[in-house]
Amino acid sequence: MTLDAETQMQFLYALRRHGVTDPKVLTAMEKVDRGRFVQGLFANRAYEDRPLPIPCGQTISQPSVVGLMTQALDVQPRDKVLEIGTGSGYQAAILSHLARRVYSVERHRELSRAARETTDQLGLVNVTIITSDGTKGLPDQAPFDRILVTAAPEDPPQVLLDQLAPDGIMVLPVGQSGAVQSLIKAQKTADGIEYTEICDVRFVPLVEGIA
Repeated sequence: MTLDAETQMQFLYALRRHGVTDPKVLTAMEKVDRGRFVQGLFANRAYEDRPLPIPCGQTISQPSVVGLMTQALDVQPRDKVLEIGTGSGYQAAILSHLARRVYSVERHRELSRAARETTDQLGLVNVTIITSDGTKGLPDQAPFDRILVTAAPEDPPQVLLDQLAPDGIMVLPVGQSGAVQSLIKAQKTADGIEYTEICDVRFVPLVEGIA
């Protein structure tokens, strides 16, 4: 399915209707064709505002949730960003248009390989995709100005909070698998971590190890 003007307009309208209003985020999402990240049976549904299955039992998040998470992350042009859970690579591609550098960690080798091929084809030279255990973060590249987690732990992982730079922001879903989870924003301040709840979400659980 190709992205025509009417489909593009409907796509952006759905984002705004769900609260994605930051012009920088909308522009970045307009630049990234979600259809490049959805294959097979679900390719013709790539521009619907819904999560869709991808290999390895994972999902590509619905665009409005991607937009809300990106908006809450408040990425600045000089930021170094860590994403935990590459999946299809869609979120990393959007972040690439907002940040100086994006590191994305995926535990499934098949997903990281496919996402790397797609981001390479799109010429996103500031994205590095690594097959690794996301629960450990990426200590060799820390600290990060922004961290985005696309799978849900039961509590914000201390190991990831420790990899945040001063004044850094982490956005992640928190809660038990199979239940409604809370999307939260955690900001590192001089006095500790300040938490803000954004909305209810459902994400796959954050799992240790490499698959």
